[in-house]
Amino acid sequence: MVHIPEYKGPRVRARELGLPLGRFKPGKYNAITDVEGVLVGHCTLIKGEGPLRPGHGPVRTGVTAIMPNMGNIFMERMTGGGFVLNGAGEVSGMTQLMEWGLIETPILLTNTMAVGAVSDGVARHLVERYPGIGDEHDVIIPVVGECDDSWLNDISGRHVREEHVFEAIRNAASGPVAEGNVGGGTGMVTCDFKGGIGTSSRKLPEVLGGYTLGVLVMSNFGKMHNLRVGGLPVGEVLAEKFKGAPTRGKTYGSIIAVVATDAPLLSHQINRLCKRVGLGIGRVGSYAAHGSGEIVVGFSTANIIPRRTQKMVYKLKLLLDQRLDPLYEAVMEATEEAILNAICMATSMTGANGNHCPALPLDEVRRFVDACKPIFASVKKRPQQSSAPASRERPTDEDREGEVTVSTARPTQVRGAEGIPFPTRPAPDDVESRGEPGAEQAPSGPSEGSSSGSPSGSDS
Repeated sequence: MVHIPEYKGPRVRARELGLPLGRFKPGKYNAITDVEGVLVGHCTLIKGEGPLRPGHGPVRTGVTAIMPNMGNIFMERMTGGGFVLNGAGEVSGMTQLMEWGLIETPILLTNTMAVGAVSDGVARHLVERYPGIGDEHDVIIPVVGECDDSWLNDISGRHVREEHVFEAIRNAASGPVAEGNVGGGTGMVTCDFKGGIGTSSRKLPEVLGGYTLGVLVMSNFGKMHNLRVGGLPVGEVLAEKFKGAPTRGKTYGSIIAVVATDAPLLSHQINRLCKRVGLGIGRVGSYAAHGSGEIVVGFSTANIIPRRTQKMVYKLKLLLDQRLDPLYEAVMEATEEAILNAICMATSMTGANGNHCPALPLDEVRRFVDACKPIFASVKKRPQQSSAPASRERPTDEDREGEVTVSTARPTQVRGAEGIPFPTRPAPDDVESRGEPGAEQAPSGPSEGSSSGSPSGSDS
């Protein structure tokens, strides 16, 4: 019989282990709920033990609900988008989400075989709250993401019911978010350790917009030898210690990530933001295996698109594309930390057929971190410090923190794909002053400060 090392100490979030988790600071709760108006609730189902008896158990599953706009997302919709890194999974409602660029239902996470029941539960919840759906209002397609928890759960027994959806929605609240073996993440596994629900956030400094961004994951992917914790190859060492221990071998697992931000983004920008979630997933050890589903849903709370209006058009706030880079970096950091929070907070679990999934041994992670602390200390700098000579430093308002307001920040100097900055050729006065050929034929432009479109002020 193989001895499986068990860590019995208290579970803590990844940041408490002293891991290097990026340069941007987290929000108050280091959770997706740091984005104002976003609520999260869980319903956790744990019942039975022993051999698998389909329809009877053991049960290790649940539902997690993410409620944008304080739950009033049907009448006051928000811009949304998504990205599929590898599509061996499902998020129902995503086809319409990508087409319209709108989030108009809560976002629910559960196991693969419960997508229909959860979608039906969300539909009933919304119809009871808004009786005009399907008549006065358009029909709805709830956004429901799934992962396969069959190694620990009686997944074919379909134990998730309508009432469990209602409970998750009813439990949705702001503030700290429960992580690990909760809600849709109850039976999930990450890199052969217990996984589940994890979340993290980032607050950009004012000079970069001051926006808040949060990520919540239902993490269920990977193999132990690929696991990297804070960039450290922890999995390669632990794989030797857990050598011979039973692991799920027939499923690749998946991960569903939900991104929320108060930055004013359009749908195509949210799609681009969601792509960078894949970079955060890769930091932890995923290579998006053939049978794995890495699917991301995102939304911005900055603009409300009303369902009812007498107007022909509505106005949106919009962040310039050139200002997206800090958000890309922040979402990568928050995704990595959210996944690590899921496996750091999850406890070991025994499920169907006695399958046992150990918890990540945090003492081993601490050992790695302690060994690397001298290295971290030697390179750690505040974000505003630069190692480049003064003459080669970046603009003083760019990429740094500090007491700088938006009004004092310079316009971006990034040149995007939209082309070369104007003017593209010398002004006529410049040509004449240099005595270049053709200068005498060039018409003189308006004098400085003139608002006229021609020298005489008349229409040309």
